[in-house]
Amino acid sequence: MNYEALRDNLLELIRRTSAYLPPDVEEVLNLKKNLEAKSSMAEMAMDMIIQNVGLAKKRSLPICQDTGTITFYVKCPVGYDQLLFQKAAEEAVVIATERGYLRQNSVDTLKGKNTGNNLGKGSPVFYFEQTRGDDVDVRLILKGGGCENMSSQYKLPATINGKKFGRDLEGVKAVILDALVQAQGKGCSPGFLGVCIGGDRATGYSQAKKQLLRKLDDINEYEELARLEQEIMQEANELEIGPMGFGGKFTLGGIKIDYLNRLPASYFVSIAYMCWAYRRRGFILDLEGNVKEWLYQKPGEFEVDYSKLAEEITFDASNVKVLHTPISEEDIRSLKVGDVVLLNGDMFTGRDAVHRYLYDGGDLDVIKGGIIYHCGPVIVKEGDEWKVMAAGPTTSIREEPYQAEVIRRFNLRGVIGKGGMGKNTLEACNKYGAVYFHAIGGAAQIYAKAIKKVKGVYLEEFGSPEAVWHFEVENFPVVVTMDSHNNSLHEKVEKLAKEKLKSLLEK
Repeated sequence: MNYEALRDNLLELIRRTSAYLPPDVEEVLNLKKNLEAKSSMAEMAMDMIIQNVGLAKKRSLPICQDTGTITFYVKCPVGYDQLLFQKAAEEAVVIATERGYLRQNSVDTLKGKNTGNNLGKGSPVFYFEQTRGDDVDVRLILKGGGCENMSSQYKLPATINGKKFGRDLEGVKAVILDALVQAQGKGCSPGFLGVCIGGDRATGYSQAKKQLLRKLDDINEYEELARLEQEIMQEANELEIGPMGFGGKFTLGGIKIDYLNRLPASYFVSIAYMCWAYRRRGFILDLEGNVKEWLYQKPGEFEVDYSKLAEEITFDASNVKVLHTPISEEDIRSLKVGDVVLLNGDMFTGRDAVHRYLYDGGDLDVIKGGIIYHCGPVIVKEGDEWKVMAAGPTTSIREEPYQAEVIRRFNLRGVIGKGGMGKNTLEACNKYGAVYFHAIGGAAQIYAKAIKKVKGVYLEEFGSPEAVWHFEVENFPVVVTMDSHNNSLHEKVEKLAKEKLKSLLEK
């Protein structure tokens, strides 16, 4: 085995997986974006998603800043040196992290410290499988935390929307549709699902995630599961959750179902939710570590000069408002759900560790009267300057236990994130004069482009994704989905989705 060749090819695999959406996924997004009504929020979201895909190609940088769990699936011949492969892959991961292809995403669970290089106990993840032959089949999935948090596991029999479902495929369909309603826009819909029926809790989840390796146009080898996939595709898109949970026709882009034998006492349905930024690539290697064939790739895909792709971001919205920080309470209270806003000026990132710190009484006077952005960016240092490689939003609902108090203490005028928040935050927006701005989940290159300067960083001890980054932004596009008048788009869409689900289940 040529160690250097193997490491370098694995590094290229990581780069391509992070920056280039697979052709089958991109084709589905391009096809189904036309389902959305003209000039709707859903259409705007899809337009920005498609433009972000192109911008990531142009820049060869992460489609989404959350490069997630790094999972390698390796089929190799008997006698292949798996330990050396793992060493080469880990070295490639470290280099990829240094170059900004991957975000620093590995946190020591006991110490609470980010390792800074994506290595650590169980990170990255490797699944090795022995085969006969002379080839090594390597596949990589990057699965972000937002969609991973929307993965779920059900036990049948179960009661969904007041109706009991048994241990059969009707019960399986019911819980899968319920999982989509629970996910809403928190997992960056439109989503893609891998599902396993049966197994135990561990093997079910593992097999469900493995289904995400299948191409979207394949046909299930089990006739009854092929029918079930088709039924769920149709009914899921009748829930009207839509892109980003804005409401719309495109909620689910694909579903792949498999099964495992189970214990008589157990009937699990495990669901691996994948966001629209469905990142998987692979290749076939010879025993020396040289690439024989790239997988999930169309002919000539990497012979294109992506530097010629458009740089300018456009969208169709008649109700655009331009605001500059600091924003007055009067201007904030003039905003309504559905307003598209281009933000200019200063904003500050803040995620889980920061919100807990501020909720517990920590000080950070610089954010007073400002806007906090739920974002864990990919940032590298070039000389004395910070360079933002990717900077899309994270799922906001995690901050719900803290957000109202943080708005009160620091007189925040705006909170930016994705997926919406709960009643406490909505009440705080009303009481103190703030709004929730929804950024388009996964659009990490669009938002990185809008960041003109990194003006500082605070609380670096929390690790790069959790630190407070002080950005200066220009024409940073967001949509108001929770205003200061107790109006929440997310509550409206969720209510409608539950009504649709009830109707579907009663058929």
